[in-house]
Amino acid sequence: MPHKPPLKGPLHQVGGRAPMAMRAASLPQAPSSKPPARSVEPHAIRAMSVAGTADTQPQVVEDFRMHFITWNVGSAMPPDDITSLLGLNVGDGNTDMYIIGLQEVNSMINKRLKDVLFTDQWSEVFMERLGPFGYVLVASQRMQGVLLLVLAKYYHLPYLRGVQTETTRTGLGGIWGNKGGVSARMTVFGHSVCFLNCHLPAHMENSEQRMDDFESILQQQQFESQVAMGVLDHDVVFWFGDLNFRIDELDMHVVKGAIDTNKLGTLWEKDQLNMAKDSETVLEGFQEGPLKFPPTYKFDVGTNTYDTSGKKRKPAWTDRILWRLRATAPLVVGNSKRHSLSGLSSGLSTGTRVTQHFYRSHMEYTVSDHKPVASIFTLQFPYKVDIPLITLIVEDEWREVADAVVRFKMLPNFGRSSWDWIGLYKVGFKHHKDYVGYTWAKQEEADYLKKEQQVTFPEEELPKGSGDFILGYYSNNMSTIVGMTEPFQISLPTSSPGGVSPSDSSDFSSEDDGTVGGGSRPSSPEGGARRHSSSSPSPTRGCSPRAKPKRKGRRANKPKRAPDEPAPSGTSDEKGPAEATPTGEPAAGEAGDAGLS
Repeated sequence: MPHKPPLKGPLHQVGGRAPMAMRAASLPQAPSSKPPARSVEPHAIRAMSVAGTADTQPQVVEDFRMHFITWNVGSAMPPDDITSLLGLNVGDGNTDMYIIGLQEVNSMINKRLKDVLFTDQWSEVFMERLGPFGYVLVASQRMQGVLLLVLAKYYHLPYLRGVQTETTRTGLGGIWGNKGGVSARMTVFGHSVCFLNCHLPAHMENSEQRMDDFESILQQQQFESQVAMGVLDHDVVFWFGDLNFRIDELDMHVVKGAIDTNKLGTLWEKDQLNMAKDSETVLEGFQEGPLKFPPTYKFDVGTNTYDTSGKKRKPAWTDRILWRLRATAPLVVGNSKRHSLSGLSSGLSTGTRVTQHFYRSHMEYTVSDHKPVASIFTLQFPYKVDIPLITLIVEDEWREVADAVVRFKMLPNFGRSSWDWIGLYKVGFKHHKDYVGYTWAKQEEADYLKKEQQVTFPEEELPKGSGDFILGYYSNNMSTIVGMTEPFQISLPTSSPGGVSPSDSSDFSSEDDGTVGGGSRPSSPEGGARRHSSSSPSPTRGCSPRAKPKRKGRRANKPKRAPDEPAPSGTSDEKGPAEATPTGEPAAGEAGDAGLS
């Protein structure tokens, strides 16, 4: 057994009582007692519809709701309160995923050195605010001042698979990363989705350069996937950021007059991006909701007054959110009124539909010369993946050390590694490194043919006292959590010696991951103790299907459908010559590839 746990390094580059029932935790369930106010409860079931044809069996179509935010923060510090930006109903459970794209995050040298050791302040404020509601960091990628964060409900983690990130620099002819694009791709219940956050060149006269840079970003960003290689190969693409397009032909007086009289349609007709859709092939298929909010740039910092400086920049809709469906089937476009919200809806005849529920700016934030822009979308599709790669089974409550036994089952196509581990997380954890304790998911030779494996948490890895916790199985090959339990209780005596207290989730160690030597683990099943690459080309992020929570002590019955994008086969020794730590965490400089930059 190694003496060091998986390191909590920086996030940039995840007797005498009646026996208790056991449970298989494929689906989220409510805790056995009423959780504290900040605990996470599985969300309510949402409306479903049934789709099918005369030749096929009807398929249940589920909703997956995404909340997008784009904001050029102008090197500012985060505001004290971001509640309205995230939605005042942030705790209602209706949002499945947050996608946050920032531009001009402070990238000064001394600030970046601090961010190497700790998370940047913007990432931290979003994780701190969303963590208590059950949102966990799925992917993070930063390129100088351009930052992309993807957070999802914890019970979705085993079903967000093939997570990869990419960056493309376009500043100074591709040398500097002040401009360019950062992206994260994954499959969501088997459907491929790509998120692309861009900061394109500024100034009125550079519209053509903006289009050239966007095309360059699309050409350079290539992923290693069986499903989608390029950005536009994905079923759904979301493109957002400070795209820097301006209002052409109209002078300042006309623009401000149209804003004051709320005649925004006049301005939209002269918006460079809107006009380019008719002539630029690279924009084919991209859609955007109507711009019913005033231009979001440029403001005097600390006010809602447009630029009064000597430059007097003309107001413009620089900050945008667009989407595109893969052009392999006819598009169906119309208005949707699901969930009592009307919005622009588009879909593929294959069953995937995207509905935009709102598209707005947030004038209340004044820390930057840009206003943040937000939009909520619903993806509607039949699940292609609805069973986790790993199913964890635990008791309802751990009252003594002897209860800390975890049984787990894996799908036949799961590529296991001798460096896989099971983390113990406090309810409300923020990312996969935010664990309280861990144990290696070791496999003895005698266990090879067993359908069910078992490990025990050592006493020193268990928290003392009471609380609600979650277990997650971390795959080294995939660099992500691929199986989770529902919340369960731990109630251990506080006076028991040898235990450790739960860690402070905001404390990130700056230790080098390399301090865990390759010899600190027993040999792998193939006979070697080779260290494995954490920058897997297809790290897998999991999730759990939206279904009615089962009662405690009962197994969750699930349809046995194999994933459409299976885990890499074989053991970790097949990973190749690349080096990595036993934790599956990226070596320095590789974090972007692993989805945590």
